[in-house]
Amino acid sequence: MQHPAVPELAHTRARPLHWVATAAAVSAVVALTGLLQPGPATAQPAAQAAPAEPGPAKESRPAPPPAAPGTEGAEFPLDCGPADAVVQDEAEGDLDGDRAPETVAVVHCDAGSGTPPRAVYVLTAGQDPKAPPRVVATLLDPLEQRSIDNFTVRDGVVRATLLGYSSVDIPRCCPDTEENVTWRWSGKAFLRSDPARSAGA
Repeated sequence: MQHPAVPELAHTRARPLHWVATAAAVSAVVALTGLLQPGPATAQPAAQAAPAEPGPAKESRPAPPPAAPGTEGAEFPLDCGPADAVVQDEAEGDLDGDRAPETVAVVHCDAGSGTPPRAVYVLTAGQDPKAPPRVVATLLDPLEQRSIDNFTVRDGVVRATLLGYSSVDIPRCCPDTEENVTWRWSGKAFLRSDPARSAGA
């Protein structure tokens, strides 16, 4: 019998003991691999931010009404000749219910002496904020030759006491009659009333 040129390696022969040892080694590797694997994940998912608690509801405040116009720069329909027109008194109020207050001005000529007749005008603001106020109504014409006392504007009503003269013989300095009147917007015009006369009617 001829022997091979290359000697047969001992581990190339399959023996029962060899298979037993191999099986034991594979089992050990499998067991060791199982021990080395990480356990079930314990990391918790990132906590979601709790929704912000709703704060107190902000109150919706209505826009403030526009300011009443001033009298500076207004052109009053009052013929004073070389004298200036003087604003004796003024008051503001929403006369027509549109939430935009008007200004009511008591005006007379700067006569220097005596008691020049008074006029009462209603002014509103112009569309241009830089524009002067406009005279939109005349409540008391200076031709009536009246003076004014107890002038007020309240709740959309203009009130005043008109002082006058019972005859042309009464000095212009000393009115001897008085009349309590009101002016109220009717939706189309300012209506003048005389409470004393209405009560006596």
